[in-house]
Amino acid sequence: MNAEYQQEFVDVDGARLGVQVYPEPAGGRDDAPLVLISPAMGVPARYYRPFATALRDAGLAVAVADLRGTGVSTPRPSRACRYGYAELAADVGAVLTALKDRRDGRRTVLLGHSLGGQAALLHTALRAERDVDGLALVAVGLPWWRCYPGRRGYGVLPYTQGIAAVARLVGVWPGWGFGGRQARGVIRDWAYTARTGRFPRLDGVDAEAAVRALRVPVLAVSVDDDQYTPHETLDHLCGKLDAAPVVRERYTAAQAGTRMDHFTWVRAAAPLAGRVARFAAELPSR
Repeated sequence: MNAEYQQEFVDVDGARLGVQVYPEPAGGRDDAPLVLISPAMGVPARYYRPFATALRDAGLAVAVADLRGTGVSTPRPSRACRYGYAELAADVGAVLTALKDRRDGRRTVLLGHSLGGQAALLHTALRAERDVDGLALVAVGLPWWRCYPGRRGYGVLPYTQGIAAVARLVGVWPGWGFGGRQARGVIRDWAYTARTGRFPRLDGVDAEAAVRALRVPVLAVSVDDDQYTPHETLDHLCGKLDAAPVVRERYTAAQAGTRMDHFTWVRAAAPLAGRVARFAAELPSR
């Protein structure tokens, strides 16, 4: 057992998901809001330890769940793996269910980073019955090539579609310089968002319509100098949230006290943790 957290596992649909459950915040409050972190593509749960610690210091209970195929979660992506966004969204629900005893009597916030934010959003939008109180999206965005400032989009389009082509040809994305090893279905759905600016249909369901109908409060935070999901990509995603109350903010280098990017904000997130704690405290109870 790690001294910082308890490692647990959730079995779902042939996969085993690793979940790091951190101790209750100081003071032992059993009604402190719980934040479940859903990581970025290829980023293991352990990477979020500085952020999890900052959230606990801000008075929140914290758990971090490895995405399927990443960190200690299985299966390892291979040619035999066919899962995509639909399964990643369902995995979020499975982890929430496994945490039910700990969540009872307290508010729950899903906090997603990058791909994990898309999975958290899709879970919340596709679930008929509301099971969380708030959604926090940090360094998340649809990587639609037309969103990127200047001429960057003209590089994003062939780059993302080239990765998808390799995944189709090889049967898995080997992780060559981007995203870690990934199932081809995940890359297929990610590349679709980059090409079209829309979510794909998932198991026959119109995910775009579901996102537009979502009513859960959302805190949407983009990060300065984010090389993968700059501010404009989150603006585009927020534009889909027609029915949800959205608080749109930027986490700046001045606030963090250091330069950041798509990943390193995690190491300078104490001010952001405080903002998440205020967001959680202001949420109406279900």
